[in-house]
Amino acid sequence: MRARKPALKPYDELIKLVKEASLMASTSSLLSWDQETMMPAKGVEHRSSQMAQLARLSHEMATLPRIGELLEQCEGDSGLMKDATSVAAVNAREIRHDYDRKTRLPAELVEEEARLSSTGLHVWRGARQESDFSKFRPCLESMVDLLRRKAKYYGYPKGGEPWDALAEDYEPGCTAKDVQAVFAPLRERLQKLLGELAAGRKKPSNAFNQLKLPVEQQQKFVRFVAEQIGFEFERGRLDVSTHPFCGGTHCNDVRITTRFKEDNVNDALGSVMHECGHGMYEQGLLTEHIGTPMGSAVSLGIHESQSRMWENQVGRSRQFWKWLHPKLADFFGSAAGSLTMEDVYGGANIVKADFIRVEADEATYNMHIMIRFEIERAMLAGDLNVKDIPGAWNKKYKEYLGLTVPDDRRGCLQDVHWSMGSMGYFPTYTLGNLYSAQIFEKAVSDIPDLLGQFEKGRFSALKKWLNTKVHAHGRRYPAADLCKKVTGKALSAEPLMRYLEGKLNPIYGV
Repeated sequence: MRARKPALKPYDELIKLVKEASLMASTSSLLSWDQETMMPAKGVEHRSSQMAQLARLSHEMATLPRIGELLEQCEGDSGLMKDATSVAAVNAREIRHDYDRKTRLPAELVEEEARLSSTGLHVWRGARQESDFSKFRPCLESMVDLLRRKAKYYGYPKGGEPWDALAEDYEPGCTAKDVQAVFAPLRERLQKLLGELAAGRKKPSNAFNQLKLPVEQQQKFVRFVAEQIGFEFERGRLDVSTHPFCGGTHCNDVRITTRFKEDNVNDALGSVMHECGHGMYEQGLLTEHIGTPMGSAVSLGIHESQSRMWENQVGRSRQFWKWLHPKLADFFGSAAGSLTMEDVYGGANIVKADFIRVEADEATYNMHIMIRFEIERAMLAGDLNVKDIPGAWNKKYKEYLGLTVPDDRRGCLQDVHWSMGSMGYFPTYTLGNLYSAQIFEKAVSDIPDLLGQFEKGRFSALKKWLNTKVHAHGRRYPAADLCKKVTGKALSAEPLMRYLEGKLNPIYGV
């Protein structure tokens, strides 16, 4: 007679169930990646059914009553929970956070959201191509209605609002009032900087951004840069999509994408370095913790800090371009031969109000985030009808950036996120900018020759520092605590403003 296997301890059984639910969810992530990169357009109806089914099954697995029972047993184990930063205590704490939220949502709503997101992505892509918001409007109205219902199921404290309930999925503890308190003074400081730069005595060269370069050569160029800065292609891949993103299933299967324009290689380069930052965070998570909170990123604000750091503090630095400038001829031949170092460095640091967020310079970028935040906050609160979004969008772009939006494609249809139900998400980009400046400032302090290493094409010291200081912790520390642990200080706008003024003022002769 075969001996019975001993029963798993409560914590071990809890982790087993959570990993099984995560495995199912990761399968959905792979189908989502395929839809944005490979799937034929006519496959959308069946794909939306697949995504809906997987979302329902994942939700059912993640909300099993047994998980709740095991959590109670783990939480009652004083030995297990004694050290709040231990792997077991962190996993139990974060599983509880996720479990309590997921169990508030009916499986039918989760399934409906997945189906609508898959369909909405397809509809958004077509509407954007035709620059016609009216074709996307019905999908967005359905999504806003669903997200309002979702916010009610989640609930939010008295004095809060629907946006807060959704933001918790992306940046735990973040509220609209907190965001507004950060944005108001930051907007004032950025507008002052923009005015000073516009009046500056010098203007950087824009020759690099006007050069037409074959897409095939651009593809080889950006892949080379991705490899050099540390993205591991044996654990990841680079493809093309309408909107650049980072996806995949776990730290050993990370999928990033970009897009190409013949007359703007900086767009592809910037988006690749941005997505590499996300990708290297994912690849920096520890393999032994796959499928658990300790193997997951702590928040999207911290995630964005990694992408924005590699895109900006690294990719727009003089030292980076001193290394990369001589290599342009290797990829683009005589077409790039006339470009000077100042042409490429200046071209990477042009400050000019424009319509597209992902193409925005560092000084105007946060204005795009503020606009999107105010619109989706009003939309969720019922203060703005979906049909009125184009008008509200265009009005704010005039007010914040002095721009007259020419069409929906370059206006309210430019980003993919609303089609996928990602509301409560956008301020994480600005939080990421704040975190990235503060964390990078500390990295430069800890590694005194860091910028000099960039000039020689050496980026491993920064990557290893981030692996140790940020990535390996998973969700051990909340974002604000992680910032304090890494930098020794609470999050502040001062490092970002020091960075922007210190770089841009000399370029513009301020």
